[in-house]
Amino acid sequence: MARIDLDHIRHSYMANPQKPADYALKEVHTSFEDGGAYALLGPSGCGKTTLLNIISGLLRASEGCLLFDGHDVNGLSTQERNIAQVFQFPVVYDTMTVYDNLAFPLRNRGLAEPDVDRRVREILEMIDLASWSKRKARGLTADQKQKISLGRGLVRADVNAILFDEPLTVIDPHMKWVLRSQLKQLHRRFGTTMVYVTHDQTEALTFAERVVVMFEGEVVQIGTPDELFERPRHTFVGYFIGSPGMNVLPIRLEGNRAQLGSQAIALPDAPATSSAKTELGIRPEYVRLGRAGMPARITKIEDIGRHRIVRLDLEGREIAAIAGEDEEIPAEPHVSFDPAGINLYADSWRLETGRIETARPMTGGGH
Repeated sequence: MARIDLDHIRHSYMANPQKPADYALKEVHTSFEDGGAYALLGPSGCGKTTLLNIISGLLRASEGCLLFDGHDVNGLSTQERNIAQVFQFPVVYDTMTVYDNLAFPLRNRGLAEPDVDRRVREILEMIDLASWSKRKARGLTADQKQKISLGRGLVRADVNAILFDEPLTVIDPHMKWVLRSQLKQLHRRFGTTMVYVTHDQTEALTFAERVVVMFEGEVVQIGTPDELFERPRHTFVGYFIGSPGMNVLPIRLEGNRAQLGSQAIALPDAPATSSAKTELGIRPEYVRLGRAGMPARITKIEDIGRHRIVRLDLEGREIAAIAGEDEEIPAEPHVSFDPAGINLYADSWRLETGRIETARPMTGGGH
């Protein structure tokens, strides 16, 4: 296991990058603590896999330094870094049995056969392939092959880190939930440093202790699921995480009020004024529907079982509210915002009372 430090890492796939847009990773400066479980979360093209491949050694960063436990590993191969990596699509030895696929990396390192057998059988049970152990991998389905690939990444206990690049893409939904739960159990048991790439917020939030949210080649926030939900440090985090995501509304700040069209919204504190583009973020869970507040018009109600999503027009802007299944929804509702859920943003970055958070949250594991 290892602490991984990304020291001002930048990467471009171009030979001579000139401007920020030329970089797939604009700059990443953060740390993954020894034994931590992290998820890299973001949309396609945001730099997640590029960053993972730099950590593993499949790519060498254009700029910056990568450290394992304080040692520069920029020039080391994946094997020398002692990394296990599980890819999006299965990589298996078709001519070997399921058992031998998992045993191969252990035997290759000279582990005693009784230890190989104990470890392989433990992982086979975890990935639900114990009854298939003597079958050749060639005849298995895609999701069974991916389980083998996943198992081979997990079977070694001596690695510095295990890296997962969207490993559950070809796994059926129920098995995804099972394997995520088992990965968490494995992490708690062995304390291996794990980094898990995904564009699926459910996968990220259920697997990781800390989630690294990436957007356009940058890390925009690192935090626990609660931190990302309650206090998104960037508007992208707000509307990417949550279902539905955070409502983001253009406002004008006037002391301790936010002016939204013709409506004034009282704020808990008076934030610093700014000439930047200012916005108010409020999650649907904090939007209240009643007979007092700002008049709104219902455009749609989506019943999803445990609650309903109410779509409304407020001052010409679409917003969403969450209503309980037994909650009364007025035909002509008025909207108010719970002050505890209000976030203010200047140029997409969270605005604190008296100051703007201009520093990107990329250091110290997200603190």
